[in-house]
Amino acid sequence: MSRISIDQVKHVAHLARLAITEEEAEMFTKQLDAIITFAEQLNELDTENVPPTSHVLNMKNVMREDVPAQGLPLEEVLKNAPDQRDGQFRVPAILE
Repeated sequence: MSRISIDQVKHVAHLARLAITEEEAEMFTKQLDAIITFAEQLNELDTENVPPTSHVLNMKNVMREDVPAQGLPLEEVLKNAPDQRDGQFRVPAILE
């Protein structure tokens, strides 16, 4: 017995604003049923002693220490600016 119906597939396609043919709906129904069957196999695993995680890898904060450092010289920063004045970038106005 299929775990997902053709009507459900058509409904999801409609919600996603996808136009699918009757043949595509049948194909997607079979494919989604196979995916659900595969995912249900995970329920058979014993996870009693497995702690919950948010990521499959043991991730730690790998960012460097935030230490103030000397920035680039103003002349270097502005040398490729198409328009600048008084040490600042000039851009077209967006507000009236």
